[in-house]
Amino acid sequence: MMTVTEKVAYLKGLVEGLDFDKDDKETKVINAVLDVLEDLALTVSDLDDEMALVTEQLDAVDEDLADLEEIFYDECDDCDCDCDDCDCDCDEDMYEVECPNCGEMIYFDEEIILDGQAECPACGETLEFETECECDCCEDEE
Repeated sequence: MMTVTEKVAYLKGLVEGLDFDKDDKETKVINAVLDVLEDLALTVSDLDDEMALVTEQLDAVDEDLADLEEIFYDECDDCDCDCDDCDCDCDEDMYEVECPNCGEMIYFDEEIILDGQAECPACGETLEFETECECDCCEDEE
C-alpha cells in the first residue's frame, strides 16, 4: 500500500508526463494544487511519526503504571475491604502521617518510621519521626 507522500509523488509524475504547457493557467493551478497536496502529505507523514512516538511512550508509561498499581493496590487481593474490617494483615504495619508542610496524608510502613525520617512524596519535605521502642531489649539500654 502506498503512503500519502508516495501517492502525491505519483500524481506529480503523471502531470509531468502529460507535457502541459507550463505557461498555461490551468497547468499553473494544477501545479499549485499538487504543491499543496505535497505539503499536506509531508505534514501527515510527520504527524504519523509523532503519533507513533507518543504511542510508544504512552505504552511505556502504561506498563510502569501497571507495575506501580500492582505494588500499591494488589497487596490486599484476599479481600474487598478497606482493611479495617477484616482479618487480613495487609496494613498491619502501616502508619498514616500528615505532612506538616502540605497537609497531605501519607502512609508509611513500620520500617520507614523506624528509620526516623522520610520524604513527603507530595512536596518533598523531610519528615522526621521519633519512636520509642517498648521491647525488653531496648529498656535495658536506657
